[in-house]
Amino acid sequence: MSSVPPAIAEAYDPDRFRTEGHRLIDAIADALGRWHEREGVVLPWRAPADARATWARKPFGSADLVDELRRIMAGSTALAHPHCMAHQVPPPLPGAALAELVSAILNNGMAVYEMGPTAVPIEFAVIDWMCEKLGLPETAGGVLTSGGSLGNLTALLAMRQARAGFDVWRDGAHAGKPLAVITSDEAHYSIARTLGVMGWGQGGAVAAAVDAHHRMTPEGVERALREARDRGVHVIGIVAAAGSTATGAFDPLHELADVAARERLWLHVDAAHGGGVALSLGHRHKLAGIERADSIVWDAHKLMMMPALVTAVLYKQHRDSYAAFAQQASYLFHAGSGADDPDDRWFDLGTRTLECTKRMMAIEVWSALRVHGEAWFGDVVERLIVLAATLAAKLRDTPGFEVAIDPELNIVCYRHVPDGITGDALDAHNRALRQRVVEDGRFYVVGTQLPTGYHLRSTLMNPLIEDHDLDELIEHLRTLCPS
Repeated sequence: MSSVPPAIAEAYDPDRFRTEGHRLIDAIADALGRWHEREGVVLPWRAPADARATWARKPFGSADLVDELRRIMAGSTALAHPHCMAHQVPPPLPGAALAELVSAILNNGMAVYEMGPTAVPIEFAVIDWMCEKLGLPETAGGVLTSGGSLGNLTALLAMRQARAGFDVWRDGAHAGKPLAVITSDEAHYSIARTLGVMGWGQGGAVAAAVDAHHRMTPEGVERALREARDRGVHVIGIVAAAGSTATGAFDPLHELADVAARERLWLHVDAAHGGGVALSLGHRHKLAGIERADSIVWDAHKLMMMPALVTAVLYKQHRDSYAAFAQQASYLFHAGSGADDPDDRWFDLGTRTLECTKRMMAIEVWSALRVHGEAWFGDVVERLIVLAATLAAKLRDTPGFEVAIDPELNIVCYRHVPDGITGDALDAHNRALRQRVVEDGRFYVVGTQLPTGYHLRSTLMNPLIEDHDLDELIEHLRTLCPS
């Protein structure tokens, strides 16, 4: 007779899981069907304090699991609804969500190979495939981690260890001259946050101005480099963007790589959003030069339609991947092995990431590739780019709207421009318009501050969006325009 308490045994019972699982899959499929038919709202807006009070209610221990999960779905932002045109987060490929369920059940942490005997080699297969798609040399390698912010931190830590001129892990971050990188003045906030975490302060980011297309130029980088060196700052790298967060712009990577090579700087490319363009036959040229980067970040949870978070940190020289966290953890990585060279334990991924316990995130990408093939992803990317160009064209043809720049990717920045309103008043007008969209909930867009002012911003992440959805968005905005 089992000594396991009945309540514990029941919670782990496979038949209970089967019953609840069937009910839940039916509920999710029904929700997907409603969203695909454009039913309901995208964002069921509630004031934050009201929402917090609602979800804080007790008692615990008396709810039906599927009913509770239905409530969560009903109150959440519906990314699978084609009227969701806001952040750079996709409606996940349903099959990838099922792969994540398997990952959650297996729960194999991946710091050491023996805790991920299938997931670790699959991760290496995914990393090798991504390196190949970007044209990196055979010496390349990398690791998967949880999000672009953590990916940028990981890559820049490797850059610091490789180029600082002193051993930061041994001697500390301030054992030499102040360190800095050159980056766009429109770079993702995770770069500034990363430099703060690294202890470089605000001076760690030397801003290079962008051109009219929001791209960092080699002339701007060289100017910023001279000014930084005149201040006694030791610049060790350039951080470029391939598909920037604000506008989707692609920096001229070949030209920036020339500067990096000439000045002996590390070139890091934040391709968190734009890396997926490598899968598009018609648009991969926008990444030309990325193969010359020392490190790259590429989010599969953007243009590859994976559930968040799945980020690749790739290096032109795979041995640089060990430099980010150049320390010892003998109880995990070297106990009894006598290994001194990290390549002797290349299969223990915890030496390359901040995470020790890491999700089996590679199986989502791997299973999707196995099922759908590479061409499917290229088709998705190309459709999203076409949708963005279509929205921009429709906005230009609509009186009262202005598009900031021609979209290079799937991001459109635009604003409503009533007669006689300029400057701060125009910014306030568009901020008010966006807030009305959010509180109404039938569509969802965000906003961004560009040098020319505040703009609405739509990222077209759903390949099921149709032309009529774009028409309906514009008409919706016109209807909600504050008087």
